[in-house]
Amino acid sequence: MRVMGVDPGLTRCGVGVVEGAPGKRLHLVHVSVVRTAPEDDIPLRLLGIESGIEALMDEFRPDAVAVERVFSQHNVRTVMGTAQAAGVAMLVAARRGLPVALPTPSEAKAAVTGNGRADKAQVTRMVTRLLSLEAAPKPADAADALALAICHVWRGGAQQRLATAQRSRIEEAARAERERLAARSRGGTVQ
Repeated sequence: MRVMGVDPGLTRCGVGVVEGAPGKRLHLVHVSVVRTAPEDDIPLRLLGIESGIEALMDEFRPDAVAVERVFSQHNVRTVMGTAQAAGVAMLVAARRGLPVALPTPSEAKAAVTGNGRADKAQVTRMVTRLLSLEAAPKPADAADALALAICHVWRGGAQQRLATAQRSRIEEAARAERERLAARSRGGTVQ
């Protein structure tokens, strides 16, 4: 199974692709950060994130996507931008009919370190070890994206059956939306 993990953010959106199966060795496929300029307007930044994630999905063809679930922070402006970036990642995956998992930061930390309250340094060390990397992925957003992907790979079993069912529903919704848009462009009525 190939999973793309996305650690959403407006300035730095971490993206990591991992291949593996529950109980099997994990392999790093790709890790990077999609960046946008803080001085740009938010719509342009979201477009940049979409373009970056689209290109990476086209190139690496994941079977599933794990996007960090946005949690409440004290800084509302930060959480809003993070939620918007997460929504873009989910939209790009949905367009392709890919199942999307939304693990919490604690779930991802627990999956790779055994401790849901692990700090970023611990997560980075374990991601580096689990993927047999010579150097730690940087910045932390990249390591976090890999932790999300690893978390999803290891869930396997029942999680995979749920993802398959979700993929069918998403594919059907995407097909219906394409038909609706095609009818609109032909001048037909759209409901």
